[in-house]
Amino acid sequence: MDLAFFGVQLLNGLQYGLLLFLIASGLTLIFGIMGIINLAHGAMYMIGAYLVYDLTLRLGNFWLAIAVAIPIAVVLGLIIERLFLDTLYKRDHLYQVLLTFGLILVINEAQRIIWGGDVHSVAVPAPFDASLQLTDNLQYSVYRLFVMGVCLALAGVIYWVIRHTRLGIIIRAGAVNRDMVEGLGINVRTLFTLIFSVGVALTAFAGMIAAPLTSITPGMGDSILITCFVVVVIGGIGSIKGAFWGAILIGMAETFGSVLIPSIASMVIYLIMAAVLLVKPRGLFA
Repeated sequence: MDLAFFGVQLLNGLQYGLLLFLIASGLTLIFGIMGIINLAHGAMYMIGAYLVYDLTLRLGNFWLAIAVAIPIAVVLGLIIERLFLDTLYKRDHLYQVLLTFGLILVINEAQRIIWGGDVHSVAVPAPFDASLQLTDNLQYSVYRLFVMGVCLALAGVIYWVIRHTRLGIIIRAGAVNRDMVEGLGINVRTLFTLIFSVGVALTAFAGMIAAPLTSITPGMGDSILITCFVVVVIGGIGSIKGAFWGAILIGMAETFGSVLIPSIASMVIYLIMAAVLLVKPRGLFA
């Protein structure tokens, strides 16, 4: 592996890891603070990709499609939380698993009814439909660099909100002692609705910006869900910082694993998770 090829794989791993962070950050907020095991989280990634595909065709503009699709994702999260999850907060996790698994089936079937079972794609939007010439034989997509920049900016915003705002203080307090937060007069039900809607929107947005980089296929969120649960477990449940570094670690591991050891590439992330849990049973930044 020469230096230029190594650099390309490093950028690919970083881009994939940052995209994983967007998805995993929503999952760790929902799981760590609300105590909800949301198996339908990956389906939101798929819905985001299909929404931007559909709206780009209708509106003729990728950026306008994203601007319209994000509020739709927020409303979808609000509806799911209020109609389905509101009664499950104090129940056993088994009920949450059964309900959210059922939501996966419903959402996947709804996707097939609305958009069919064909594979779709979204063109890379202007002005990022170009490549940087790294060497005579290697190029790197400008849009991938743009995606990295967006993910890093959102990571900074999420960290700032969690660490330096009143809302962040309430969210962190809710992760430690929900009953005490409610006892202080804070409407925990509204807080949970906000967290869930934001978590769904982050995941759907990840699907939107990933659409020009990948094929849009039925059930595309199922595999990403498993990877994101690995990220959350490695980073520490409820930790945004842990989700970030766990996502970068897994992104790099999957990228270099598929290049260097393709025969066992699918096992690499689970081996890393096992190794981390042996040393830090609650995750790196629990």
